[in-house]
Amino acid sequence: MNAQLKQQVVDTLNRILEMELAGAIHYTHYSFMVYGYNRIPIVGWLEGQANESIAHARAAGEMVTQLGEHPSLGIGPLLETHKHDVGDILRESLGHERSTLEHYERLLDLVQGEDVMLEEFARQHIALEVQHIGEVDKMLRKPGDIEQFSG
Repeated sequence: MNAQLKQQVVDTLNRILEMELAGAIHYTHYSFMVYGYNRIPIVGWLEGQANESIAHARAAGEMVTQLGEHPSLGIGPLLETHKHDVGDILRESLGHERSTLEHYERLLDLVQGEDVMLEEFARQHIALEVQHIGEVDKMLRKPGDIEQFSG
């Protein structure tokens, strides 16, 4: 991998690291703000997402150091809308997941045909992000709705 490509890969991995850390913060914050009858399962799901975001951040940081570079200490955008209805939380989560997916897709574009390990890392995380987007999409649908959420 040439030096210019390596720098682009490291920069993208660092953006992924930052986005995943922001996701952990968002999901943790959201878990505090859920009230009502369905609080316990929703909080459990949010906490699971926060833990998974931390695991993804660690994996991205490990990739950066494996390339002999320094992982970012930054955190991605932390948007606070002050809307804490479960639907609002899920819509914000969907937006964050879609933004994070774009960084994994960029990584795949950079490394495809150049580095098998990073290519597989990107593919695995793209699959996970798409799965998360699908889960959130289904949660935003009304019972009985088959079509994807349009928001």
